[in-house]
Amino acid sequence: MDVQLTAKVDADTLNRLTGLLFANSREAIILVDGSGGIVAMNRAAEEIMGPAVTQELHRLQERAICEACRGYTSETELRTCADCYLNAPDTSNFSSFQVFLETGGKGPEPYTASFQLIDPERGIRAFMLRNQTRQYQAQETYYRNKMIKHVLEAQENERRRISRELHDSVAQELMSAMVDLRVLKYMTQDQSLIGKMQQTKAVLTRLLGDIRNLSVELRPATLDDFGLEAAFRSHFKRLEENYGFGVEFVSELPCRRYPSEIETVIYRVCQEAVLNAMKYAQVDEVRVTLTENEGRLRLTVSDDGAGMTPGAEPSGTGLGLYGMRERTELVGGSFTLDSRQGGGTTITAEVPAAGDCL
Repeated sequence: MDVQLTAKVDADTLNRLTGLLFANSREAIILVDGSGGIVAMNRAAEEIMGPAVTQELHRLQERAICEACRGYTSETELRTCADCYLNAPDTSNFSSFQVFLETGGKGPEPYTASFQLIDPERGIRAFMLRNQTRQYQAQETYYRNKMIKHVLEAQENERRRISRELHDSVAQELMSAMVDLRVLKYMTQDQSLIGKMQQTKAVLTRLLGDIRNLSVELRPATLDDFGLEAAFRSHFKRLEENYGFGVEFVSELPCRRYPSEIETVIYRVCQEAVLNAMKYAQVDEVRVTLTENEGRLRLTVSDDGAGMTPGAEPSGTGLGLYGMRERTELVGGSFTLDSRQGGGTTITAEVPAAGDCL
């Protein structure tokens, strides 16, 4: 059974509609003759090229499109002029491809293109273009965020490994050495030797404490074993014991555990926020609140310290604030900083709680 494409309008109406499509389409359409000269281009194409390039294209008789084209993407190169579509005898091979065009005031931008023969007698071909810049930017942002998440995950895994190694190997070896010193103390009556062993024991004790603190800073075992609340309480207790810095902690979590990625983000943001308060806020205490509401886990760290002038760069490198924001946004959360000179600082991070309790 033969199938024919028919129009329900007369030829004149069809021609008029085709003309309107050419004139008003948001897709750029450029009509090119057999020598590559410009026969016509619609308004969308002129907007892409800009006035200067458009005039130049119309002025040239042959291969005018080359003035704007910066190459197309082949199977082997991102941008190439080899086997140019203008020279292709069979335009069906270029029914959909990517091309880079010099776009008015913006430099080369990527377009999805089709290049097809529409008038065999005169060799007129239609070059149709759709800007892909937004899609490329979205893809680049997606792959960038995905890569950063992989890097952060690898970093946390390495921190976990080193932390376990310090705790299970190095710390245990130091403990063994301290036990040996105790045994040696009872094997001699030489007071000078005993005094030296006691000095060595004191050094080893300090070193053991430093290694344990470093192990916890790298990756607290309580976070992996018992969750956020336990890790926070342990961390705040160490701050008070080692630095005399107080943390008023309030937790109202309905769940004991959350996905590891969420727990890591919240813990790292809190760790950095409290550290910033210790370094810059000129206070002896901060308030930390941990709640969950409508599927969102919310962390708030606030102080009544020096604060910052709105819009001013924070003290230090500012990388801490950038890292907190980036970590939060990578898991689909939001991060806010509310601070004013002399009025304290409040940092809030909200992340999806990821469904049911674990």
